[in-house]
Amino acid sequence: MTPATQRYPMAPLIRFTLLGLYLALVVPLPALAPAGVSGAMLVLAVAWGLALVLALTSERVELDGEGIRVGHPRWCSWLLRRGWSLNWTSITALTPVTTSQGGRVYYVRSSDGSAWLLPQRVARFPDFLDRFAKGTGLSVKGIGRISPPWTYQLLAALSALMLAGELIWALASGQGIDRIGQG
Repeated sequence: MTPATQRYPMAPLIRFTLLGLYLALVVPLPALAPAGVSGAMLVLAVAWGLALVLALTSERVELDGEGIRVGHPRWCSWLLRRGWSLNWTSITALTPVTTSQGGRVYYVRSSDGSAWLLPQRVARFPDFLDRFAKGTGLSVKGIGRISPPWTYQLLAALSALMLAGELIWALASGQGIDRIGQG
């Protein structure tokens, strides 16, 4: 990474909301599993799933004087081989596409005809767009995040309520921790 390189990880609100939702949905599974299912195997499956969600939400964008790179850190890039990079000079256009939910995504078009999804879930999004515009010379006017922040804030609150309810249930019933040790 050169001194001029700017790194943009996934926005913390989005990343931690997705991690919280995963935990809220799967943490109770070992305690709720039927008697014949190994609690230890379920805990292992939950841990593997958590590692996968951590990997998926670790995508980052790097911008420097040469271009843009989108990918994952080394610890998980061997598993998630998605990623792309383009030099500024090869980027020719941004193409807007309406999603089925009514949102708008943008594809970065290159001189070789390829198209890549513009990252819209990164931290410091306005700074990212400003640097992208300076690097490409393209207008980014009107480009916003793929979802408004309130959607992730609501999902985060619901996930927290689910986790709190599960904790209260586990403490009140006394089954949560005992069930995991069986199997």
